[in-house]
Amino acid sequence: MTTTLWHERAAAQQIDGRAFIGGQRVWAKSEQRFDNLSPIDGRNLGAVARCDGADVDAAVAAARAAFDDGRWAGKSPAQRKRVLIKFADLVQQHGAELALLETLDMGKPIKYSQSVDVGATANTLRWYGEAIDKIYDEIAPTAANSLALITREPVGVVAAIVPWNYPMIMAAWKIAPALAAGNSVVLKPSEKSPLTALRLADIALEAGIPPGVFNVLPGFGHEAGAALALHMDVDCIGFTGSTRTGKQILQMAGQSNLKRAWTELGGKSANIVCADCPDLDAAVASAIGAIYFNQGESCNAPSRLFVEESIKERFLEKALAMMPDFQPGDPLDEATVMGAIVDATQLKTVMGYIEAGKNDGAKLLSGGRQARGESGGFYVEPTLFDQVDSSMTIAREEIFGPVLSVLSFTDVREAVRQANATPYGLQAAVWTSDISKAIQTARALRAGTVHVNQYDGDDITVPFGGYKQSGNGRDKSLHAFDKYTELKTTWIQIG
Repeated sequence: MTTTLWHERAAAQQIDGRAFIGGQRVWAKSEQRFDNLSPIDGRNLGAVARCDGADVDAAVAAARAAFDDGRWAGKSPAQRKRVLIKFADLVQQHGAELALLETLDMGKPIKYSQSVDVGATANTLRWYGEAIDKIYDEIAPTAANSLALITREPVGVVAAIVPWNYPMIMAAWKIAPALAAGNSVVLKPSEKSPLTALRLADIALEAGIPPGVFNVLPGFGHEAGAALALHMDVDCIGFTGSTRTGKQILQMAGQSNLKRAWTELGGKSANIVCADCPDLDAAVASAIGAIYFNQGESCNAPSRLFVEESIKERFLEKALAMMPDFQPGDPLDEATVMGAIVDATQLKTVMGYIEAGKNDGAKLLSGGRQARGESGGFYVEPTLFDQVDSSMTIAREEIFGPVLSVLSFTDVREAVRQANATPYGLQAAVWTSDISKAIQTARALRAGTVHVNQYDGDDITVPFGGYKQSGNGRDKSLHAFDKYTELKTTWIQIG
């Protein structure tokens, strides 16, 4: 589709900002609304319901009623499977509309909204639908005079709170396994990117998910989000977002009904490139592509790049040659590979970190400025710092923007020590031709995923999550069912 046509469709796009509760679109009970501003050009996309505790009560009550009467939980796994596969098919059928909403809402290039976000969302729904009727329960090896059954049951009402950087994908990672297992769900998208979550609710109803089983509440974290975390009738909460907010949610879960709380939080991932790297060009392309993808707004972005001293000069020369390819452009142009920062607040945060890097003595090699100011949107040049040390703010704190910090090393063991010297532990990578070094380094890195000689490898079949303050629990793979099910033992005495 041409850029002109995308802009025409954007201008004609009608936004429905009402919440989705019990199978119906409704405004917040308070009638409060907030403006949804596009980071592309600052335009107001429309009014969105500002849900609060009263709306949370209504959504949780609808979800509880749906769970208790068995309209979804009581269906066989094969029946739920058929509905989720239809849900996935409809997501793909509505792909252009969903991609446009995603790009308008959070500024990512339409190229990736179509090729990555829509496809991954549909694939997640389909995969968990396919999986649910292929998971078997267990019989324990007890004595002959007893029969012990170990079965999985849905936990009940699941609250899912998701971030703004991958709104559809993060929602799918939560709702797909939760729904497949038979739970009812209340989803709260970020107030910065509510549109695709609301549209997914319409599509879910069309696919055959019964009213009340899937509810969507737009609103602010301190209002709708906190009310969900504190609600006494929510059985489980899955959260992806900042470590600071994740800690608050864990506290609220404990203060209320001790609901299960699963968090996928921040990251400050380390990418270690050794002198015996098998393909320096591939390492450079991976490092640059991974940090600037999605405008650097990825929790697993490899924002700390450790390069062995003997190859650093060649590495940086190649990296700088790639920087023009990642200059921010019009997100509705399919040639654009880096779009807008999500809003003015995040733009200010990113620029503040860039200033901190310069003030701390890091050497700015490229970027560091705002871009496309005439558009009215929020754009930052891809930024590259050299001569960074681990004590600097830009090497310690999650920036969530297109800023790469380069550190050097002479001993890979020292690189590992510095890589682990962070409260985060989401992802990491090592590049080496030595298989022993690769395995030893991967074992030593304290991260939920360690890549070897690549960074962007990913599949729905592998778990995603972190160590330390990057959170607990895992999204994706069959392990996600552990979060949204209870294990029950039924002991039967025989004779």
